[in-house]
Amino acid sequence: MTDDAELLRRMAGGDESALGALYDRWAPLVHSVVLRVVGDPDDAEELVEETFWQAWRQAGRYDASRGAISGWLVVMARSRALDRVRLRGWQRAGASTSMDGASVPEPIIDVAGPLDAAELDETRRIVRAAMEKLPPEQRETVEMAYFRGMSQSEIAAATGQPLGTVKTRARLALQKLREALSVLREEPA
Repeated sequence: MTDDAELLRRMAGGDESALGALYDRWAPLVHSVVLRVVGDPDDAEELVEETFWQAWRQAGRYDASRGAISGWLVVMARSRALDRVRLRGWQRAGASTSMDGASVPEPIIDVAGPLDAAELDETRRIVRAAMEKLPPEQRETVEMAYFRGMSQSEIAAATGQPLGTVKTRARLALQKLREALSVLREEPA
C-alpha cells in the first residue's frame, strides 16, 4: 500500500490516480467529520469533493511536521463545513445529543462492503472510547468546538469560563486524543 506522503508527492506532480487513492483511503473519515458539522448528506458530499480538490491544489504545500495527512484533510474539511454552516446559519438536527444537550447528528457513511463497514465501526468505537476517557470539561470543549462549530471565544462565553481555560482544555484534550488515536495512524502489516 502506498503511504499518504508518497500519494501527495505524486499529486503535486499531477498524478490524478494518486488523488483517487487518497480519496478512497480518507473520504469516509472526511465525510463523517463534515456530516457531523453540516448535518446534511448532500452538503457533506459536496464539501468532501471540495476538500479533495483543495488537497489536489495544495499537495505541494503540505508540511509533514505539522501533523498527519489525515489530520490535514480533516482540518480543511472541517473549516469548509464551518464556513458553510456560518454562511447559511443552519440549525442542525440529528439523532444523538452532546453533554450540554445540543443536538449532534450521527454520521452517515456509504461503505463498499462488510469489511469496510467493520473497519469503520471499529474506528468509531476507538474514537468514542477516547472521547469518553477525557475529563468532562475537556470533552465538552471538544464537542462544542468540533461538532457545534463554536470558536474558543464562543465556548468561553457559553460556559462562563475564561478564554485561557478554554484554550488549555482544548489543547490538553487534543493531546490526549492524538495519543489515544495514534493506533488509527498505524499502517496495516
